Amino acid sequence: MEIATVRTAPIAGQKPGTSGLRKKTRVFMETHFLENYVQAIFDGIGGVEGKSLVIGGDGRYFNDRAAQVILRMMAANGAARAIVGQGALLSTPAASHLIRSRGTDGGLILSASHNPGGEDADFGLKYNTPNGGPAPEGVTDRIFEATKTISEYRILVAQDVDLSAIGTTTLGSMEVEIVDPVTDYAALMETLFDFGAIRALFAGGFRMRFDAMHAVTGPYAREILEGRLGAAPGTVVNAQPSPDFGGGHPDPNPIWARDLVDVMMPEGAPDFGAASDGDGDRNMILGKGVYVTPSDSLALLAAHAHRAPGYSGGLKGVARSMPTSGAVDRVAAAMGMPCYETPTGWKFFGNLLDDGKVTLCGEESAGTGSDHVREKDGLWAVLLWLNILADTKTSVKDLMEAHWRTYGRNYYSRHDYEDVESEKANALYDGLRAALPSLPGRSFGGLTVSSADEFAYDDPVDGSRSERQGLRIGFEDGGRVVFRLSGTGTVGATLRVYLEALETDPERMGRDPAEALAAIAEAADEMAGIRRHTGREGPDVIT
Repeated sequence: MEIATVRTAPIAGQKPGTSGLRKKTRVFMETHFLENYVQAIFDGIGGVEGKSLVIGGDGRYFNDRAAQVILRMMAANGAARAIVGQGALLSTPAASHLIRSRGTDGGLILSASHNPGGEDADFGLKYNTPNGGPAPEGVTDRIFEATKTISEYRILVAQDVDLSAIGTTTLGSMEVEIVDPVTDYAALMETLFDFGAIRALFAGGFRMRFDAMHAVTGPYAREILEGRLGAAPGTVVNAQPSPDFGGGHPDPNPIWARDLVDVMMPEGAPDFGAASDGDGDRNMILGKGVYVTPSDSLALLAAHAHRAPGYSGGLKGVARSMPTSGAVDRVAAAMGMPCYETPTGWKFFGNLLDDGKVTLCGEESAGTGSDHVREKDGLWAVLLWLNILADTKTSVKDLMEAHWRTYGRNYYSRHDYEDVESEKANALYDGLRAALPSLPGRSFGGLTVSSADEFAYDDPVDGSRSERQGLRIGFEDGGRVVFRLSGTGTVGATLRVYLEALETDPERMGRDPAEALAAIAEAADEMAGIRRHTGREGPDVIT
């Protein structure tokens, strides 16, 4: 076994964000870039000698080559075992489940989630800890420090491992187990949901369309929905994972999954529609003629989760990210269970889940999950919806209207201004931050500000504090606007503006969301100077 020790030097720009390190694919392909970062992960977690790690990704361009580099570096650094998805494929929730069920020391997930893929698009890599969740800030800080002091990395000189054949082989002295990426995950889903009731739903003529967006969830959805639940052949479309996601953008929202929206809106549409993203951790839900916002989906799932066998005993509590609407808060209050507000980033839910404080979590960015793994899980959310539909024997539209009548309707929308020049985005954000103390009592767009602050989070489990997590402005009528600069892009900055208005009058719950939120959108632009700073007449994406 020949191990090469390669001299290197720190490379700028290797600070991991809320979901690992994301860069343009060509950057990851540059000399030493991937290797430096992988060695920094190993060094930042105290080495991998004698350890086991799960390896897999969403199949985007460079996924296969990066997996081979990681395996050779694991072997050179003394790892005992690698568990790899066949073809180096694993959805993010499936990887989380494997880490937990096999008791490994964590895993490396190759994905840039909902970002586009291809040689000229995006790539990403993140380390998940032994609990199956994304590394917390304390770990990512150590990884980043290691990137700044690295002087060498170790890699085995060897041929590629054949990742196409399920079974066990060796790489140097390291055992490599190649597993079917779907099997263990599908078995877990069968323990949580009433597959018999969902099969009966499909057998009764229920029609569904699931758009896998040429991403990793395709094989999972085909096996579970068509293979185990009896959905009609062809229910799952765009099911073959593609290195560039079929030339599309694997983000399940009404913009990038427009084909699905167009199918679901007319008369004669299927009863249920859903989509998932690049690595399978996000979801979009539609009914015949209706789009369900992620915030509303989280709230409805919280209200009805008890209908699924895995949650029949009720929920311990729920948690949402701060920008997510307060719809789930109203459900939690009515059901007498705790509700936690955290910063954006699934890692913040990990402590709450591990400590048994919550069962269900969600983010407005189409992410929902539970304590079955430590990641958001797109297909899991779809199956919970199907279980609820099978049990209630009603439509998505009727379910949502009944939910609003019971709890009120939180009109909600997110406006994304993508790839804004960092200098302009920071000027807008810093200027608004400085103005926060002066905003209460002032009026913008006809609305009077009642509160303004910058969100900070004190973790109730470990006592850690996370500051500068978004700017919140509340209005006297109960509305709210939140501003954040996102860390999930690879170029410039994405300004996210979250608009929310609470409606409790049943006669006004059928309004178009854009109409209901128009005054708050105007107030947001006026107070922050969005058009003035960005030069944009409107957002690039509205969800």
